[in-house]
Amino acid sequence: MLYTIAVILIILWLLGMVTSFTLGGFIHILLIVAVISILLRVIG
Repeated sequence: MLYTIAVILIILWLLGMVTSFTLGGFIHILLIVAVISILLRVIG
């Protein structure tokens, strides 16, 4: 479940980078949350 959410967040972040559609730092916060989710999945 966490892995799926992380992948979705990374895709949203990439879309934000490609389209230059950033809601302030919101897209980067999504990336950080996604990376943390993946790390928790790998470690746990």
